[in-house]
Amino acid sequence: MSTHPDKRYRPRSRRWISQLLFLFAVGGLALGYQFGWLPKGLVYFYGAASLVTFVVYAWDKYAAKKGWRRTSERLLHLLALLGGWPGALLAQQWLRHKTIKRRFRVVFWLTLMINLGILFWWLFKP
Repeated sequence: MSTHPDKRYRPRSRRWISQLLFLFAVGGLALGYQFGWLPKGLVYFYGAASLVTFVVYAWDKYAAKKGWRRTSERLLHLLALLGGWPGALLAQQWLRHKTIKRRFRVVFWLTLMINLGILFWWLFKP
């Protein structure tokens, strides 16, 4: 039971899951390219999408602290869906941003699963 005053507080003990998934994503992309399962362009695309997504999360965190206009959650989810989810995972954990709101997290994990589903379908289509 949490004694933290904010009932939405999520303990840091679960951070390792996201970090492990990030490492699997990066390792999977590297191995996929190395064994010829993934084209180089796709690996670069995921890397670029992750970098852009991380920067957008960082900007949103900065805007939140300054009280400026925020980045829409729709855009954050779209970036994750388009392949930026490894960068989003990293940003969520390193920046401690977008980790409390349950609805956001649920939609984020759905976008991640949809993206991976499309990737696996593309790789293993008959």
